Amino acid sequence: MRLSCLQENLSRGLSVVGRAVATRTPLPITQNVLLSTDQSRLKLAATNLEIAITTWIGAQIEDEGSLTVPARLLTELVNSLPEERIDIASADQPASMDLKCARFEAHVNGAGADDFPPIPTVESGVIARIEADVLRSAVNHVAFAAATEDSRPVLTGTKVELNGQDFTFAAADGFRLSVFRGSLAEPVSEDVSFIIPARSLQEVNRLIANQEGAVEFTVTPPKSQALFRLDNVEVVSQLVQGTFPNYAQLIPQDHATRVVVGREEFLRATRSASIFARDGSGIVRLQISGEGEGKLSISSRAEELGDNQGEIDATVEGRESEAKIAFNSKYLMEVLDVLEEDRVALEISTPSSPGVIRPTDDDRFLHVVMPMFVQW
Repeated sequence: MRLSCLQENLSRGLSVVGRAVATRTPLPITQNVLLSTDQSRLKLAATNLEIAITTWIGAQIEDEGSLTVPARLLTELVNSLPEERIDIASADQPASMDLKCARFEAHVNGAGADDFPPIPTVESGVIARIEADVLRSAVNHVAFAAATEDSRPVLTGTKVELNGQDFTFAAADGFRLSVFRGSLAEPVSEDVSFIIPARSLQEVNRLIANQEGAVEFTVTPPKSQALFRLDNVEVVSQLVQGTFPNYAQLIPQDHATRVVVGREEFLRATRSASIFARDGSGIVRLQISGEGEGKLSISSRAEELGDNQGEIDATVEGRESEAKIAFNSKYLMEVLDVLEEDRVALEISTPSSPGVIRPTDDDRFLHVVMPMFVQW
C-alpha cells in the first residue's frame, strides 16, 4: 500500500473511529485500526466487537493494500505532526508501515489485515430515516437513563420502536425511565422494535454533531445488528437480545398534584441541595404548598454537616394543597440538565408513587423517577 493524504484529514478520521477501538480485550488485534484503500480513498475502521465504525478520507492512492496498526500509537503520532502531506507506505513481511511528513519519519510495526475481525456488513433489513436534529434530541433525552452495569443487559440498551411514520425511544435502569416519541423522515416499510446498546447510540450522537439532513439506519431481519449511515461514516452495532420491560405500565396514568416551575431555578435549587445530600444517600426532599400561585421547597440534610433549603415560585394544581416527595438528587439533576425548555411540570400522587417530569410545551418527552423513602 502506498498513498498520500493530508495530516488534518487523517487526524480527523482517526478521531472518528478511535471510540470503537477496544481498550481491555482478550483479542489484542482489536486495539488496532485497519487502514485500507477503497475506490481512490483511504478507509479507516475499528471495532470492539460490540460496535464497529468505518470512515473514508480523501487520499492519493499509488498502490492498493491494507494493514492494521496500533490505534493509540498512530493517533498520537499523527496528531503530533505538522499540518502537511503525509506519505504512507506499507510492507507485508513483516507487516509494518513507514510514514513521512515534512521532516519527520516513523516506522510503525503492525499486523496483517487478514487477522483483523471482519467489519459486519448489513445488506438488507428494515430501513428508516430520521432527521439528524431529531435523532440528536431523542438520544440526548433518553440514553442517559440506561443502566451502566451489565447485571441486566437489556437495561443497558435503548428500546427502539418504529411504527409507520413514528418512532419511540425508551431507556430505564430500574430507578427511572425516559421515553421520547418523534416522527421519522418517511414511513418505514414494516413496523419493527429492537434494543440497541445506549453506548452505541451515544457514539452515533457524537458523530452527527455537525450533520445536516437525515440519518439512515438499517436493522437486519434477525434483529442482530443495526447499521447507521452518516456523512462518510458507517456505524454497525450489535443489538441486545432479550425482552425489554413493558415500560408503558411504569408510566403513572393519573396524578394528585401537578406543579409547574422554571427549569433553571429548579435545577439550581436541586444542585444546591445535592451538596448536603451527598452524605445523606443523595436524598433531596420536595414539598409543594399553596394552590395556584404556590411554592416548591427543595431541601436536604446530612447528620454531621448540616442542612439546606431552597424555595422557588410554582404554579400548583391538584387535589392536595400540601404534597411531598423525595428523590435521588443525581436523577433529578440529570433529567433537568437534558431538558431545553424554560418550564417543566412535576406530577406526583403520593410520597411512595413515581413522579413524572415533562416539559410544559413539548409532549414528545416524559421522565419517570422512583421516589426515595424517607422519614418526614
